[in-house]
Amino acid sequence: MLARDFLRQHFDEMPHLLRGRAYDTAALARWGALDAERRRLLTEADALRSEKNRVSAEVGRKRKAGEDATAEQERSKELGRLVDEAQARSAAIEEEFSRIEEALPNVPHESVPEGADESANAVVRTWGTPPSFPFEPKAHWDLGPALGILDFERAAKVTGSRFTVLSGAASLLNRALIAFMLDLHTREHGYREVLPPFIVNSASLFGTGQLPKFEQDLFHLEGTDWYLVPTAEVPVTNLHRDEVLPADQLPISYCAYTPCFRAEAGAAGKDTRGLIRQHQFDKVELVKITRPADSYDALEKLTRDAETVLERLELPYRRVALCRGDLGFASARTYDLEVWLPGQAAYREISSCSNFEAFQARRASIRARVTGPDGKPRNELVHTLNGSGLAVGRTLVAVLENYQRADGTVAVPPALRPYCGGLAEIRPS
Repeated sequence: MLARDFLRQHFDEMPHLLRGRAYDTAALARWGALDAERRRLLTEADALRSEKNRVSAEVGRKRKAGEDATAEQERSKELGRLVDEAQARSAAIEEEFSRIEEALPNVPHESVPEGADESANAVVRTWGTPPSFPFEPKAHWDLGPALGILDFERAAKVTGSRFTVLSGAASLLNRALIAFMLDLHTREHGYREVLPPFIVNSASLFGTGQLPKFEQDLFHLEGTDWYLVPTAEVPVTNLHRDEVLPADQLPISYCAYTPCFRAEAGAAGKDTRGLIRQHQFDKVELVKITRPADSYDALEKLTRDAETVLERLELPYRRVALCRGDLGFASARTYDLEVWLPGQAAYREISSCSNFEAFQARRASIRARVTGPDGKPRNELVHTLNGSGLAVGRTLVAVLENYQRADGTVAVPPALRPYCGGLAEIRPS
């Protein structure tokens, strides 16, 4: 969430600060009216309490003097009732206040490109050259079934649409990709591997910004406060919810493998073929917790760590800076990594690396104990970051499509062969 003091101090600027972002402008205006009423009620309640104390003192004085205090007693009761009414109204305002604040998106960093949608995203750099084939390259949804390693029909029979059975070499490659990514990030990039629960509670989802706004995209376990994880960002970031971290522990860098589960309620009709948009998929996630002054350097480092996976696999990609209108709800700045898919003749997203600044930390109450400018210790909200390092299913897609051959076989990238028992190519099973 945005800080209440920030909203109050910059209220007139908020339409400009949130330009290009999707939010309820009427709700923001309502917040301003509620803030004014809340402050009036607080002032009024303080004045009523002060008068009640004065009247109560007068009741005590008159009783001690043997005088009639009936009028003062009635006035004291009336003042008490008015104080209760002001407090009840303040509580109702606070509830509405909080609902509005919870629904407001993060303010983009000043470096974020202008624009209303993905057409305004800016390509920062590209790496690698898309392969040139002496034949018409196939999409993975044709390659996989022909090789006997992807089965969409049986998955639909077992569960439904947007699920896939991986078998044989595809299952092996999926497992190899997870191990390769975790090894790279822990051994070379300095991340600490964690294996978190794959089920989280609503407080965790609120902390990272999925609730209440994106509840329709979550799988809720009926009769419980539990949800299947949409991404490892949720359990890993919330490892430190409601904690005050020693400053010398920062930055904290975690990587985690989890399956991910998404209802994709807002994606009807998109990417219905193949592995690009599934209800269940695997991902290796990178999470960082830093001091505010260090978070944008950390974003560059995290993004490079994700890019290294693609470079080791020799997969052409590009880095894209998302514009204001395409940013995620909680993000202040995001880079998307898009890998080249020959079968679709297009770059497709394979990682999204974001700095949330203090937005998630405020919701999840994650602070660090630091020394202030006056030399005294104080608690400071941290900055949180995360990014896919990488989405495993989409990486499998990229390998199949970029390494395909004219005879229908697929070469295994050299970096993965040690994780596949030396397997060098995939042939029809």
